[in-house]
Amino acid sequence: MALYEERLSRDMAQIRDNIASLGHAVQKAVENAVQAALSGNRKLANYTVLGDHPINRDTREISRLCHAFLAVHLPSSGHLRVVSSILRLVNELERIGDYAATIGREALQLPHTPTGLLKQEMEDMAAQAGTNLAQAMAAFNRKDAELARETKAMAAQAKSHGDLVFKELLEESEQKAESIEYLFDTLIIIGRLKRISDRAKNICEETLFSLTGEVKKPKTFNVLFLDEENNCQSLIAEAVARKTFPNSGQFGSAGRRNGAELQPGLMKFMESHGLVSGPLTPKELDPKVEKAAAYDVIVSLNGPIKSYLPEQPFRTVFLEWDVGGPPESGDESEVNDRYLEIYRQVTVHVRDLMETLRGEEAD
Repeated sequence: MALYEERLSRDMAQIRDNIASLGHAVQKAVENAVQAALSGNRKLANYTVLGDHPINRDTREISRLCHAFLAVHLPSSGHLRVVSSILRLVNELERIGDYAATIGREALQLPHTPTGLLKQEMEDMAAQAGTNLAQAMAAFNRKDAELARETKAMAAQAKSHGDLVFKELLEESEQKAESIEYLFDTLIIIGRLKRISDRAKNICEETLFSLTGEVKKPKTFNVLFLDEENNCQSLIAEAVARKTFPNSGQFGSAGRRNGAELQPGLMKFMESHGLVSGPLTPKELDPKVEKAAAYDVIVSLNGPIKSYLPEQPFRTVFLEWDVGGPPESGDESEVNDRYLEIYRQVTVHVRDLMETLRGEEAD
């Protein structure tokens, strides 16, 4: 038994040593690629592109060692969890190596090196990505769960920085009449730097899983429902979503205009179906693109969504659900029947949406 444990420990140590070496190589590749792009060092750029081949070979070797470990040792839950994390972590490192090679290739295509504010922002992004990656690997190598959590939070904040740099790139191009080639190549570099931080965050998540069994929490989605005055369909949709999927999303509603009163009988209907427990106040839509960008999905329940928001943010999905208008004048029974029809249609749409976003386990 002692001999078996000794061999198991030795084989696991070999895998970890190889990962540490691979992590160092990938970090160096990213550093070289960025330096080549910012300085115009073509020799270094070519060296970085060529260096992706050893990185790919090293990742395959670690995968081979992991599968051999599984076959030889038939590990129990603890070691099995570690090996499964390592296999995913190695894939993250390989992708980062690919990003470094892409940055090196783009450095060779740039008509000139970045200048001014854009250069400074790219340097900051590169430093942030490098720090995130270095700390993520340190957390794994040291088996440091606390460092993994800290780095994960830090890496998650890097996403918005790339969007800011992209805007600055467009502004600079308008002032200096930059070529399409320069814009395209620089945008690719920015995108890869942002993705390095994303991958570092994934490495932290694998570290936490290997050490504690902690798994990544399912994403919570932000959804906004729209109608003309936020006094009928959108309020029903928001209430249905909040009641049915409280753990899967953050839900809101708004209208093109505010100051409207609730449709007659709406409050009574919603109370009778357990959709509301307090007063409802219609809200006006903020048409700014940056406000809309805070939502993963925006749904119009009354008319074309482009009539509410002419510009669609890059990461936001627009949907249109034709559930018809609010009830027209009639007796209480007819009004209630119309609300019930809207409620049933909205319930089906909301369930389909949330199960698409989160799967059948959406709650």
